[in-house]
Amino acid sequence: MRTEDAVPAGHDLRHHGDAEMRDDGAALIDLAVNVRADTPPAWLRDRIAASLTNLAAYPDGRAARAAVAARHGLPVERVLLTAGAAEAFVLLARALKVRRPVVVHPQFTEPEAALRDAGHAVDRVLLRAEDGFRLDPAAVPEDADLVVVGNPTNPTSVLHPASVLTELARPGRVLVVDEAFMDAVPGEREALAGRTDVPGLVVLRSLTKTWGLAGLRIGYVLSSPEVIAELERAQPLWPVSTPALAAAVACVEPRALAEAEDAARRIAADRAHLVAGLASFAEHGVRVVRPAEGPFVLVRMPGAADVRRRLRALGYAVRRGDTFPGLGEDWLRLAVRDGGTVDGFVRALGSTLTPPTGPWLTEPGSPAGPGLPG
Repeated sequence: MRTEDAVPAGHDLRHHGDAEMRDDGAALIDLAVNVRADTPPAWLRDRIAASLTNLAAYPDGRAARAAVAARHGLPVERVLLTAGAAEAFVLLARALKVRRPVVVHPQFTEPEAALRDAGHAVDRVLLRAEDGFRLDPAAVPEDADLVVVGNPTNPTSVLHPASVLTELARPGRVLVVDEAFMDAVPGEREALAGRTDVPGLVVLRSLTKTWGLAGLRIGYVLSSPEVIAELERAQPLWPVSTPALAAAVACVEPRALAEAEDAARRIAADRAHLVAGLASFAEHGVRVVRPAEGPFVLVRMPGAADVRRRLRALGYAVRRGDTFPGLGEDWLRLAVRDGGTVDGFVRALGSTLTPPTGPWLTEPGSPAGPGLPG
């Protein structure tokens, strides 16, 4: 784990998984974008469609804000609705007066991009593969007054213990925890959303990943009333559309929370199936960061850039890893998909390396085999 002080951007911070799907218009099976497949479900589409009769009126976010607050047991003054979590990063960068922001990498690159766009010099704490990309709070500079970390982290799929993250909190520091993928973790263990006892805590949530609403843009911020007020002042009028507000209400209802929990458990089983398939290529240097806890896995392999291109020719899109600070060209991120899609993908990967062996194809959830330290 090391710190880079005010480094130049270096990596393409604005490259995201959707670029892998639209480069040349090819019909590809998507393992590049971390949005749950076959979403939004029909009941959610119906709720969104029903809101279209109200498009002549300006959006009124009060009901959605109250619903999100109730979901986390918070007063509405601690909730801000946003056009996806990405807008929240822009608001934080523009509204908060900070001197030394630090971003813990590898992680989602938009927080750093937004800070740089707002004129901040950004320091990086780089977690190491040999440590399993685990966070040591002591590595964060003591004078950092804004710290950003993901949990579970994109792209490493590491779930940091809540007790470790809260060690980063201190008076005078804003601690931003990006929980965009937390609802894909069974039981949302290690979540900080809803906590009011951690000084300076800001939690970001997204409803676009689990519910397939990336095109609708809906997320929210949970923090102190003072921080929420600052962010709200930086927000344009009517930032969240009426259909997105309807989706927010629907996605925090008990039925939706139960469905998300069921989906999280299916994702865990499908992820184990994927990790087991990847482990069959261990002799070729394929290594998975483990334990993986998100709806994606991070994989290291020799010649990953060439493998990605060959997989694309075979009809599979995967996410390059070299645009994440702390990673290089030998890394790929793979979204978790259903067992049949995983089987097809592993066969395609095998054709770029060697055919896989072992019983894993008929035993989803079998032991993962070799991996990076976890």
